[in-house]
Amino acid sequence: MRLGIIAALVVLMLAASATAVDQIYVDPQPSVADIAGNTPYDGKLTFVRVRYEMGFGYGGRMRREPPWMHDYPTSDTHMMKILNELTGARPRMDGSNIFTLADPELHRYPIAYMSEPGFWMLDDDEARGLRSYLLKGGLMIFDDFRGQDWINLQDQMRRAVPELHWMEIEPSQPVFHSFFEIDDPHSMTPPYGGMAPLFYGLFEQNDKTKRLMAIANINNDLGEYWEFSDTGYAPVDLSNQAYKFGVNYFIYGLTH
Repeated sequence: MRLGIIAALVVLMLAASATAVDQIYVDPQPSVADIAGNTPYDGKLTFVRVRYEMGFGYGGRMRREPPWMHDYPTSDTHMMKILNELTGARPRMDGSNIFTLADPELHRYPIAYMSEPGFWMLDDDEARGLRSYLLKGGLMIFDDFRGQDWINLQDQMRRAVPELHWMEIEPSQPVFHSFFEIDDPHSMTPPYGGMAPLFYGLFEQNDKTKRLMAIANINNDLGEYWEFSDTGYAPVDLSNQAYKFGVNYFIYGLTH
């Protein structure tokens, strides 16, 4: 029933006519100057996107916006609309807040999302801020990366939490059952052709029976499906898959 509800929401609630794939990528993404201001904290669940400085290698990407803005703001608002319709979370739906990891305001929000961490470079203040955020109960979601990007993500996280080690998240882990029953997460079809999705996490005290503190969607891009779910870019069932993961991540982050 829930899958049917999501399908209806993707097609109807976010209504827009189908768009050709070649048109999607011609349409420019918003520049940094287009970012709307953050809303003051009011206790409401808010999609939080992490802004970061970029390391070497970014120059090869042919788009206006920096990697951390990829899929912004549409993916953020679409994800919150789905959460609002299917759960009792009642999130903010008119935008997302953007913080650096060094900003103490980040600690007011239990879940944070980072796009394309393959380009991420962490400074000392951000390393301290990220460490504090994770140890105090925050959940980080890393999305939209593949291949060698995974090496950079691991390198940056060692600066913040060197004592923690990435572990594969098995299908039986609570995060895959916090709302939807995702019995086989590896059946997820990523937009990157030919690359099998993997899901790794950092757990408190490196103990899988304890709280999941960070999630890495390796070889995957949930945000891509969220952004274009109302355009015909991908079949509805693939967008549904991506939303199921997103809903589970947010519900897990709110309840653990």
